[in-house]
Amino acid sequence: MKRLNVTQQATEEKTTLAEPKRLNLLTAIEQIVELSEGSNLSEEFYVKARRYVRYVAKKLSLTPVQAVLFSLFVDKSDDSCIRISDFATHLRCRTVRIIRYMSDIDVLEKRKLVICCRQRREKTYRISMPVIEALKENRCYEPQLRGGLTCEELFDELDDLFEQRDDSELTYDALVGEINTLFDNNDSLEFVRRVRSYGLAEWDWVLLVYFCHLFVSNDDDNIGPHDFDDLYESKIIFRLQERELVQGHSDLMRRKLVEYVNSDGYADRNAFKLTDQAKEELLGELNISKQQANPDKDLLKHVTLPAKQLFYNEREARQIDQLAALLSPDRFDDIRSRLAASGMRNGFACLFYGAPGTGKTETVYQLAKRTGRDIMQVNFAALKSCWVGESEKNVKALFDRYRTLVTKCDTVPILLFNEADAIIGKRQEGAERAVDKMENSIQNIILQEMESLDGILIATTNLTQNMDKAFERRFLYKIEFERPSLEAKQAIWQSMLPDLTAEEATELASAYDFTGGQIENIARKQAVDKILRGVERVDIETLRQYCDSERIASPEKRRRIGF
Repeated sequence: MKRLNVTQQATEEKTTLAEPKRLNLLTAIEQIVELSEGSNLSEEFYVKARRYVRYVAKKLSLTPVQAVLFSLFVDKSDDSCIRISDFATHLRCRTVRIIRYMSDIDVLEKRKLVICCRQRREKTYRISMPVIEALKENRCYEPQLRGGLTCEELFDELDDLFEQRDDSELTYDALVGEINTLFDNNDSLEFVRRVRSYGLAEWDWVLLVYFCHLFVSNDDDNIGPHDFDDLYESKIIFRLQERELVQGHSDLMRRKLVEYVNSDGYADRNAFKLTDQAKEELLGELNISKQQANPDKDLLKHVTLPAKQLFYNEREARQIDQLAALLSPDRFDDIRSRLAASGMRNGFACLFYGAPGTGKTETVYQLAKRTGRDIMQVNFAALKSCWVGESEKNVKALFDRYRTLVTKCDTVPILLFNEADAIIGKRQEGAERAVDKMENSIQNIILQEMESLDGILIATTNLTQNMDKAFERRFLYKIEFERPSLEAKQAIWQSMLPDLTAEEATELASAYDFTGGQIENIARKQAVDKILRGVERVDIETLRQYCDSERIASPEKRRRIGF
């Protein structure tokens, strides 16, 4: 046995002498991988690979076991999902044996020699390109301490960190540690100083930095809970943060750093963004102007409105023509400046009132198209919130947004309060119920805003009998839309149904006291019938049937529908 050991040692020495004396990391790693295949990491393997293991261990400041494991990782560096079971297959040992070395793999991860991905309760690993580049240069990879960065470079680093977190390659604790190190090395930046000056809890300042990252990197000003549901390790923390934001109790909101996204003047409690204050305080070094991203994105564009011929009674036509002339861009700007110079209010509030279907809303659209003005249309149902005090905030935000549009748009847009019956009604005296108090509060805010209006507001309503006198005083122009005259109805019939003869149009106009909206309904039914029946023209008798069915709700022929 002794002779055998001597012979074996001599053979090993001979082999060693035959090998090149100068090693580099990649050569040594290759030898370790070759010798370890099927070895079960036995003592015999460590004897054979001793020179190479010692070289890698010394060069990278690792233990022999860590040097071997790292070599196996490098051999699979083309695989972004390395599993420890792959090592068990290579070594021909049980996976449980590799599990014994998990603490050594953790050291490699901490040193950033390998990157761990934790997804679906499974761990996989990969080798980053900077590590491979260091091995090619025969040097130990050392993560750079990124100091002296500009704010742009800092956000590039944050982008990498959050991407690793999104890919589950950084734990939440590791992310916090990396950001803190990055901030420590760049504490002269105003962004870093500001974030730390707020004294926020860890969960909050990490979320604030994440919001800043999304805004700077992705121009994201509409962030939902789904965007940060994987930021925290614990779902409990995520749900707590989500609840505080939704309910408006978050410290980020109290400090006016984060706010709800406003769309059409009402707050979406499931969408958040940085406030303008936060952008000014935190992102000044980036020279990013306040993001009113596409301030006119929700406007109804005048160029998209189809041209439509409308027919009015003589008095209505005269008033609408006068209003259209006033709203023409040149005249409007001149009149505004003269009124302002005289110390008068320079906003224009108009009320269109009358029966349903008389063309109030369509007149607003055609005025907008004729004068080149976009429309900001208000949805009052969406403005109202079940949250105490939120409806009032929504109304204020609505007018704030309109003011922004007035200053940013080349042509002042129209603020349209369509079907504003509930808003301009008489206020409740001695209101005690919370709902009545809210309604009164909303009306008071609108009255104040109309008083200082710098723009164009048009409200449409079917009811004026219950109008609050305070609103009536604030509408400079009031146009009543009456039911069309016989001549107007004839013109509407022939405009909607060009196949009609003059006599047929006169007959229908005389027999049926319809509004333009009702006549349009008849025209649409006729168009559908022509398609279904495949005929070129619908006869007058069929049109009469349509008319009879259209007026079922009129007093003389009203009947119940349904049960």
